[in-house]
Amino acid sequence: MDDLFADAVKALLTDHCTPAVVRAIEAGQASAPLWQQLEDSGFVDALVPESAGGAGLALADVYAMLELCGSFAVPVPLGETLLARGLLAHAGVSAPKGSVVFGTGQPASDGRLHCPQVRCGTQADWVLVSFGGACRLLPAADSQMQVAGFCLDAQMSWPQAAWDAAQAVPGKHDLVTLQAALYAAQLAGALMAVFSRTLQYANDRQQFGKPIGKFQAIQHQLSVMSEHAFAARMAAQLGLSAAGQVPDRLRVAMAKARTSEAALEVAGLSHSIHGAIGFTREFDLQLYTRRLHAWRQAAGSESYWHDVLGQALLDSPEPLSLDLVRTLTDTVL
Repeated sequence: MDDLFADAVKALLTDHCTPAVVRAIEAGQASAPLWQQLEDSGFVDALVPESAGGAGLALADVYAMLELCGSFAVPVPLGETLLARGLLAHAGVSAPKGSVVFGTGQPASDGRLHCPQVRCGTQADWVLVSFGGACRLLPAADSQMQVAGFCLDAQMSWPQAAWDAAQAVPGKHDLVTLQAALYAAQLAGALMAVFSRTLQYANDRQQFGKPIGKFQAIQHQLSVMSEHAFAARMAAQLGLSAAGQVPDRLRVAMAKARTSEAALEVAGLSHSIHGAIGFTREFDLQLYTRRLHAWRQAAGSESYWHDVLGQALLDSPEPLSLDLVRTLTDTVL
């Protein structure tokens, strides 16, 4: 995505997705006004082909937009909907109006189809569910729903008849890898937001007559945060470096493993520097660090994706892990 496109998205979020709006939606206020602003902007159809009324961009072009979802702690499924509409359009399926999230289905003992953790499910109109090797689009309004974990996430279930009647999406689609690429980008944005806010706080907070950022111990913590945040951003960009609509699974594995790993370190260090005030509900920091912990687990934590990379290394003819990394990055860097 070029700078003009990214700047337009940033301006929109700056005006309509303030910390006050995020807090209000998390507290149960309607998200429809914010969603309508995003829908009317047309950015949600960035991956939809031009012939179908979209912008016709590739995954690599929308990285900055997905990172901004993390930078602004966007409390509606903007990134999920953008990716889902692109997937549906390229599969020949007309995307319905409204927001779309992803779910992984499993059979429940009562015969229903159960999705135990739907990210941003409480704010969704539709759920693109992967179950038994197939993908189908189910209406969120027809589900049994309860909040699960993070305040915007949900457990959702439908009767088997709803799955049978739902529109199928042709082809085989790896929704977990697609979600991991998304959350890696959002983690990168949230990591940079946490680092920049912590740096500003360290420069503003006075102790013993000078900013705490002048103390060597704090400078060391800030430097470690910086290393993690910028390394995570590079990894997340790599994860979305596909020319088309399908991300490379091993690049996504590197991206999600690195960003999830950074989430723990940066969240811990930021709260250490802020002290007790960083944990308070009134302070903005927790809007981002809570997301770091939630997105770290979403679509597989670092241990899950480390296993994927480890198996790839064992199966690779390259003898060293560095050789595998070079193979994955040579066509990008």
